[in-house]
Amino acid sequence: MRGLRNLPIRWKITGLAFGITLFTLIITGIIYLGYMMDMKKQELSHRAMITAQLVAQMQTVQREVTAENASEILQPLAENIRVLNDVDYVVILNMDRIRLTHPIPQRLHTPFDGGDEDPAFAEHIYLSKARADNAHTVRAFVPIVDEKRNQVGVVVVGNILPTFKALISEVGNPALVIFLITSVFGIWGSWLLASHIKKQTFQMEPDELARVLVERTATFNAMHEGVVAIDDQRRVTVINEVAKKFLNVEGDIIGTKIEDAIPDTRLPEILELGKPLYQREFFIQGKPILSNRIPIKVGDKTIGALAVFQDKSEVTRLAKELTGVQVFVDTLRVQNHEYSNKIHTIAGLIQMDQGQKALDYIFQLTDEQQSLADVFSNQIHDDSIQGLILGKVSRGRELGITTNLHPETYFMNYPEGVTVHDLVVILGNLVDNSFEALTQSANETKEVTILIRETEDELLVRVEDTGDGIPYSLHDSLFTRGFSTKENEGRGIGLFLINSIVERVEGDIYIDDAKPSGAIISICLPMRQEFRMEMEKPAEGWGDQ
Repeated sequence: MRGLRNLPIRWKITGLAFGITLFTLIITGIIYLGYMMDMKKQELSHRAMITAQLVAQMQTVQREVTAENASEILQPLAENIRVLNDVDYVVILNMDRIRLTHPIPQRLHTPFDGGDEDPAFAEHIYLSKARADNAHTVRAFVPIVDEKRNQVGVVVVGNILPTFKALISEVGNPALVIFLITSVFGIWGSWLLASHIKKQTFQMEPDELARVLVERTATFNAMHEGVVAIDDQRRVTVINEVAKKFLNVEGDIIGTKIEDAIPDTRLPEILELGKPLYQREFFIQGKPILSNRIPIKVGDKTIGALAVFQDKSEVTRLAKELTGVQVFVDTLRVQNHEYSNKIHTIAGLIQMDQGQKALDYIFQLTDEQQSLADVFSNQIHDDSIQGLILGKVSRGRELGITTNLHPETYFMNYPEGVTVHDLVVILGNLVDNSFEALTQSANETKEVTILIRETEDELLVRVEDTGDGIPYSLHDSLFTRGFSTKENEGRGIGLFLINSIVERVEGDIYIDDAKPSGAIISICLPMRQEFRMEMEKPAEGWGDQ
């Protein structure tokens, strides 16, 4: 039994399918033999009755059955009729139930004691089945009536019924051919079926599949990320405990339509898209997540989709810390360089006995810094964004670029679903790209203007520069991951991150040409997630106001 259990699945399926085929053949053969037996019985019964009626109606038989030498006359006649009609025996009985004819001469003139002959001597015609000489026979009884309508005897015609062994012998050769052909095709078909199943299971045995399933489930549940998978019918096939807990899913939803269990997952879009999405941000069940989504393919056919995600709240918390530290470091670095130059200037004036000029220079610097800080604090009510812009102003001054804050700037509240990290990423990358464009531009005027304007419905973030602008042919690919007009490695991430944030909150991005030269990139973020209307394209020329 253990050896049978260890057989490869291909052999098990082949053996099972062949066994079913063989069993079907045997059952079919038994039914066919039974049908043949019934047909044979009907045929032999019909032949026996016709022969018995023929003999009973012969005038010679009617006349000679009562004669003293009846056997001498009727025996040859009965034998001829038996041979011609292909019956096993023809027996003529007189009214004393004595055999006047019989194929076995030793039984002539002996009493007939079959036990089923009584009705025949009462002028009944019938068929009877009996067992004689270790064989089953079917026999017809027909009374012999003379011209005066008096019964003078009985004709008994019998046929031995064939046994099952005889029937098998009769159909032996055709049955053997059918059995061989069926067996060959059964084995061949079973092997093909087993091979197909083996291919579908990636050449794995059932115990290996079971082990992989257990390992897969354990692996998914051991992950810190949520995992959800669906098939091509949008039914949930995998969901681990982390995903259930984060998405507030209760009970077993395997086999349930993903739309019924998690309505806003957007995972079925991958089935239609047919290509992976990496590091995308989504809102599911009112919670922000960072997700990788890939189609599951067998060959060229997409058979499902898989999503691996993590809670973006934790990522955002770490990002806030890192963003704040980075902004702080950048600002300190720029200011350190800037103040070093200013201290050298003050020291030079003092050495030249120009103390008053040194004091005037210090007061001028203090007034400029205080004025800039006052403007920022009145227009931007967020310390992180203030610090970012102050750092960019200092960095621009270091590069010889003037960084301006548009007079219409006003910012206090973040849009729903947008964090300080998101806004730092958007604003920081837009300004950095403008700086890079201006450092490579031959234009004498190098300015960057920042506008952050909050309204009831949207938050508008615009950055305008006086560089060479962005060719129209690059607009579609500008926000693609890895795309960059620079040849340095590791570029093309900043604008991709901006696009990911904008897509997550269903915002809009516009690219325009500045006048007389340069580029304007506008980011429109809805203040509320339910607010989603076609926003008008912003008017050009705001930087000239």
